[in-house]
Amino acid sequence: MQVPSRFGEGFGIKTTAGALFLGLAMIPGSIYLALMMGVGLGPAAQWVTIILFAEVAKRSMKSLEQQEVFLIFYMTGIAIGGMGHGGIITQFLWAQYLSQSTELVGMGIEVPEFYAASADAINADGRTFFTRSWVPPIFFVFGLLVIQRLDAFGLGYALYCWTSRIEKLPFPMAPAEGLGITALVDTKDPKERWKKRCFSLGAMLGLAFGFVYVGIPAITGAFFANAVQVIPIPWLDLTPTVSTKEFLPAMPLNLMFDLSLVLAGMVLPFWAVVGGFIGLLITLVLNPMLYKNGVLTTWTPGQNLIDTMFSNHVDFYLSFGIGLALAIFLISMGQIARTMFLRHSAENGDDTRHDGVASPGLFATLFHRDPDRGGLPMIFAILLYIASTTTYVSVCVMLMPGDPQTGFGRFPWLFFIVFAFIYQPIMSYVSAKLEGLVGQTVQIPLVREATYILSGYNGSTIWFAPIPVNDYNQAVRRFRVMELTGTKLTSVIKTELLVIPIVLISTLVFSDVIWRLAPVPSAAYPFANEFWRLQALNFSLTATATMDGSSPFMEAIKADVIGWGALSGVAAYAVLAFLGLPTFLIYGVVRGLGQSTPGNVIPEMIGALLGRIYLQKKFGHQLYKKYIMVIFSGFIAGMGLIGMGSVAIALIAKSTSTLRY
Repeated sequence: MQVPSRFGEGFGIKTTAGALFLGLAMIPGSIYLALMMGVGLGPAAQWVTIILFAEVAKRSMKSLEQQEVFLIFYMTGIAIGGMGHGGIITQFLWAQYLSQSTELVGMGIEVPEFYAASADAINADGRTFFTRSWVPPIFFVFGLLVIQRLDAFGLGYALYCWTSRIEKLPFPMAPAEGLGITALVDTKDPKERWKKRCFSLGAMLGLAFGFVYVGIPAITGAFFANAVQVIPIPWLDLTPTVSTKEFLPAMPLNLMFDLSLVLAGMVLPFWAVVGGFIGLLITLVLNPMLYKNGVLTTWTPGQNLIDTMFSNHVDFYLSFGIGLALAIFLISMGQIARTMFLRHSAENGDDTRHDGVASPGLFATLFHRDPDRGGLPMIFAILLYIASTTTYVSVCVMLMPGDPQTGFGRFPWLFFIVFAFIYQPIMSYVSAKLEGLVGQTVQIPLVREATYILSGYNGSTIWFAPIPVNDYNQAVRRFRVMELTGTKLTSVIKTELLVIPIVLISTLVFSDVIWRLAPVPSAAYPFANEFWRLQALNFSLTATATMDGSSPFMEAIKADVIGWGALSGVAAYAVLAFLGLPTFLIYGVVRGLGQSTPGNVIPEMIGALLGRIYLQKKFGHQLYKKYIMVIFSGFIAGMGLIGMGSVAIALIAKSTSTLRY
């Protein structure tokens, strides 16, 4: 995919309508699905929005320019992703849950007022965000979102300018994303009609399954005291009855009946799914052995899935998982280094840019501004990063002034200045270069946690503060896709200014409405009711690392177990590589050596086998992979429509039931 000769604005009435549609339809549906099933619309929301607007434009005798398609895709990514637990769409609901969480109280952790209203204020005001006690958290979220978006145009854009204009890196994954975005613009080619058929098939499957899985519980819960679940949501917990001292002790066991997991197994690389299944089998043998040898000491018979996973996490898998993460990091670095060496050997002496344009000099790049592309000088992006990072640290200093006498709880600003202006740019450059060379990136595991611990801070407030620890590789790739689609940077800036207020207002309003329907979490929102407690337990465990006294987190860190985890991961990779087995199988096994549960792995394995044994033989490997990816997007879109419809019905039912006659 070549850089076009003409760059267009793309920002206009169509993108404005897309932003409004996003705020009124996509965000509430995604919030509801996240609470019900644990997954929002995700990437499918981007494709659904593009397809909808392309079809509406066609029936209005108009068409979408590829710049407009990119901006719709871009703004949807901002809304669905972002900050906080599960993204910005659940930030407010997650904050109120933490504020009232008994798990945090048990660990002695207090949620600061800038993050969430206190439990007493919530009990006094009721389930609503439109009270005085929620004003600081709302401004905190809004300010943090603005700083994050500015930061992407700071160091993210500067790294793109450097790797693209100076180092002339090819960015191999960007053309694939760019082609996917613009493929739906041209609907006249008969060869592309299969996309609509596959997407429609997936959407119908999603509507049918979503009605049974999400719609019936939501509708019955809106009209009756208890919701009717035809299929257990989010899973059927077998741990209390099956896992005993004699049979599979300390093994979390569950079954999930989510059809999206079967389709995901078809989409994922086959050997990665097989590797995960092998990892599950190893866990089935490993957990009983660890229990009988006195390693998993916290688990007791009769515990449910969540308690079993947390007990095992504290006893063994926290440290073992750190070791596995280190192993994956080392393996990835080795493979990427080998790929970079081979690429450098093959391209040695090539002095042309990836789009055929010679690179300018360093000084010219720093101050160059291309008005035809709406670009900014690289020096401006660097200054923007300095300003945004300084703002990050300044906000943290204001939010955590500490005790004036003892200094207890004071934010370690000098440490984070060094971190933000030395470590962060260096590691971000390495990540951006890997993205530009091989389309991959690796991150050192637990950097955020290690940063907080090494800073010397005392207290738990730092875990809620806006620390400048960001990953810029996605921003760098987006800027390359922006260039490939011929979109001016000024259009992206205008889109940001439009979307950020819409996203925040829509998220706040619909979070308030959904919270009014029922407590979050509660039986009305099955996934949040089950899984959020585990997330709160893990968060509270980690937050004790910077607190005085005995820290369960530091006690759970075992150097020997970390070493065994790293050694096991590297050894598994070495053995499987020696046998000549696929790379995806290697990564699947290493990933599956953690706390695997049958609920996720078995449906994925069923989907992988169905695709490999039957569908791939019927359609061929290339066509099968193309078809199933589009079908999967359509399926998630259908589920999203059911989620949006369920929210609407629940709102109407709640409104009419509370009217006074």
